[in-house]
Amino acid sequence: MAGKVAVVTGAASGIGLAVAEALAGQGHRVVLADVSEEAGREHAGRLGGLFVKSDLSKREACRELIVAAAAEYGSVDILVNNAGVQHVCPVEEFPEEKWDFMISLMLTAPFLLTRYAWPYMKQNGWGRIVNISSVHGLRASEFKSAYISAKHGMMGLTKTTALEGGAHGITVNAICPAYVRTPLVDNQIESQAQTHGIPREAVISDIMLKKAAIKRLIEPGEIGAAVLFLCSDAAACMTGSDLTIDCGWTAA
Repeated sequence: MAGKVAVVTGAASGIGLAVAEALAGQGHRVVLADVSEEAGREHAGRLGGLFVKSDLSKREACRELIVAAAAEYGSVDILVNNAGVQHVCPVEEFPEEKWDFMISLMLTAPFLLTRYAWPYMKQNGWGRIVNISSVHGLRASEFKSAYISAKHGMMGLTKTTALEGGAHGITVNAICPAYVRTPLVDNQIESQAQTHGIPREAVISDIMLKKAAIKRLIEPGEIGAAVLFLCSDAAACMTGSDLTIDCGWTAA
């Protein structure tokens, strides 16, 4: 499988960076997309890949990303839809513009990127799409209406495109992690602390890890390893699946 062209969104930090590092470590040519230009270019240079500054809440940016990847490397074989943000707020106070932005970034963008990458994968008779969803694509929690709506929508997109891709050698799967040690989660800790009026440590122990059997945050590299598995020959018959990495959260 070495030498494939992989597009990873939200790749300047956190899960996206860990995924890009894992793929590059296996010899793939990696395209890192992010709004954080300085960090993105630094990591792309280190990994021998291409950085594309992309605000994927804009529809045209989604098309431009795939065009740039194909122009540089000739194709797109792997797509990892990871870019996302979080906003913790009661639904009655949730800003409408924030809702529009989050749905555009975390649901519309994965659809558009899939649509634009699809012809390359179909032509090659091989493709791997991995959608980084969340345990919140399977469960709900209060104060996260836009995030949970987008992640639930991503699960539907995963299943539908999996059905359409099977005949063309394209698999589509979702990874559903619980809380991963990333800057996004660190920001959530601060937001939850303010919303609930409790210390940061209590947010981690009493909210984030309350439902988990294994009481720790997940490391980004563990998600990178899961992406490698889903892109490997060992997972050739896995499609339309949700790979849950949640420390036992959904077991109950």
